[in-house]
Amino acid sequence: MQIDVTLQARHATALRELLQRPDGIEAAAYVMFGRNVVGIDPWSRRRRLRLVSHQVVPVPAGDEISASPRHVTWSTATFVSLCRQAAYRGLVPAIVHSHPAGMRAFSRQDDVNERDLYRLLRNRNGTDAIMASVLLAGDDHFMARAWFDDKEPVAAEIVRSIGSRLLHFGGESGASNAALVRQALLFGEAVNNRLASMRVGIVGCGGTGSATAMLLARLGVGQLALFDDDIVEISNLNRLHGARRADADAMRPKVEVLAREITELGLGVRVHTHRGWIENEAARDALKACDVIFGCTDDHAGRLFLNRFSHFYLIPVIDMGLAIEPASADMRDMSARVTVLTPGAPCLSCRGVVDPKAASEEALRRAAPEEYERQKREAYVRGGQNPAPAVVTFTTETATLAVNELLQGLTDYRGEGGWAWERVRRLDRGIERKRGAIRSPHCPICAREDYWGRGDMDPFMDRIG
Repeated sequence: MQIDVTLQARHATALRELLQRPDGIEAAAYVMFGRNVVGIDPWSRRRRLRLVSHQVVPVPAGDEISASPRHVTWSTATFVSLCRQAAYRGLVPAIVHSHPAGMRAFSRQDDVNERDLYRLLRNRNGTDAIMASVLLAGDDHFMARAWFDDKEPVAAEIVRSIGSRLLHFGGESGASNAALVRQALLFGEAVNNRLASMRVGIVGCGGTGSATAMLLARLGVGQLALFDDDIVEISNLNRLHGARRADADAMRPKVEVLAREITELGLGVRVHTHRGWIENEAARDALKACDVIFGCTDDHAGRLFLNRFSHFYLIPVIDMGLAIEPASADMRDMSARVTVLTPGAPCLSCRGVVDPKAASEEALRRAAPEEYERQKREAYVRGGQNPAPAVVTFTTETATLAVNELLQGLTDYRGEGGWAWERVRRLDRGIERKRGAIRSPHCPICAREDYWGRGDMDPFMDRIG
């Protein structure tokens, strides 16, 4: 079993505030984690447990028994209550403590204490219970591990924090890549190593998606997952990176063509492909195994799905769109948009980017095409629209804008403090700006913080139908 841990940035901040005592004394807290169980990781071919932070719970003042710069002990009363909640809601309880002196390792006493707590949890919740443990070493370094039995814990390969930045704690070691030496001159070898370890999904492999995938491969991303259901057509050849006339004649799937081109680069990128609709259960493991997902789809249903997915699983989605609206004589609008989806940022629904009615019509067209045509004839649905204009330089520029936003989240190279939740570039005017939005208090995603970091549940993402 492989494991990794993702903390919401607000939870990482809350833990620092709880654990960093001015007197240098060790302190403790609890976290309730959602589970993201990946049945088969598409790259390692192994089972993976990804723990995503759902709630921070302080240790009540009355529970603390004793503490010093080298130890902390507290009553298990609150922990027993959390065990009960974990069993009911399918969550994983975790204890968190600090090493103020900065020792980046769990101590032997930590092993003894955690083993006892795990046994308490197992006796209460059953033999399949899981307990996590998080350590804050020094001021800002998180480590984690999980107990599946009372023998030895399994160390998390990486701990990350998701918010205005994409921060990693550990998991960045690796050999230098000769092809990326000049990139390291700007960002440093650590960023190259981080990119090499990342798993990135691209949903939609058309004009923007194909450009995004090729840019990520040349940037040094080590693992890519491609999702698309379409084949190459003649009309795609003006913008589909890597596609050839022979691919259109042979009606090859876009994901296969793009995987071929990336593999032939010889940069060592491992590519996983899924031909099918993104909501298919067959795509789930690969999606859930990603660290970041690029949304390059132009349909409302796919965007709504990823909008919800990013909040449940704490996997940032960088959604992009290209609007070219021709008027009778001049172009009315030529805009490239990139939106980062993560808990705390206004979502696509709040921004008015997606239309729920259009999404339901798209779902009907996929699931019941005959019924869709009947409703279309009777004017219950709007039907298909005319093809939008497409120019390869514009689709590629949109992809570049999106991939640069990933770099901004990793390095803050713009010095803006992190991601722009939405960045819009007017291609016809050469103007770029960050666009704000207000989260709706009635939004089923933004206003439902109990969904943030919820992870696996039945039904999937609490959706029926």
